[in-house]
Amino acid sequence: MSNRQDKLTELLRPAVEGLGYELVGIEHLPMGKHTVLRIYIDSADGITVSDCSSVSHQVSGVLEVEEPIKGAFTLEVSSPGIDRPLFNFEQFKQFVGSKVKLKLYHAIEGKRKITGLIESIEGEDINIKDIESDSTFQLQIDDIDKANIIADM
Repeated sequence: MSNRQDKLTELLRPAVEGLGYELVGIEHLPMGKHTVLRIYIDSADGITVSDCSSVSHQVSGVLEVEEPIKGAFTLEVSSPGIDRPLFNFEQFKQFVGSKVKLKLYHAIEGKRKITGLIESIEGEDINIKDIESDSTFQLQIDDIDKANIIADM
């Protein structure tokens, strides 16, 4: 996760949690002169369009006052969905045994993309068993650019 995402998460977490939702994570996607800020929320009861609207309204107020993003941006509030993104180490711990699709910052053994199983967590290491090669990769959270759960259908 980038430093900007860390700062945005720190800024917006109280507003989201104050409404009774979990802030799953934030994607800050600069696209030229425009930016997309995508916020993923969850709750034990699931997420409705009304929930997303409430969080959007609350977060918009914080963003207007604090102005952490310069220039035009689009705010999107969403549930994590069935291809749930994983943003932090605690989420990987929560989903041990699940299939994931990873994009790494740097290639490990020639691979930047891995589809596998979160086999175990040992200390700060995330052990991923690659489905393709049957190899186990020992990764740190800082090695991972993007991670999503793969839903079993």
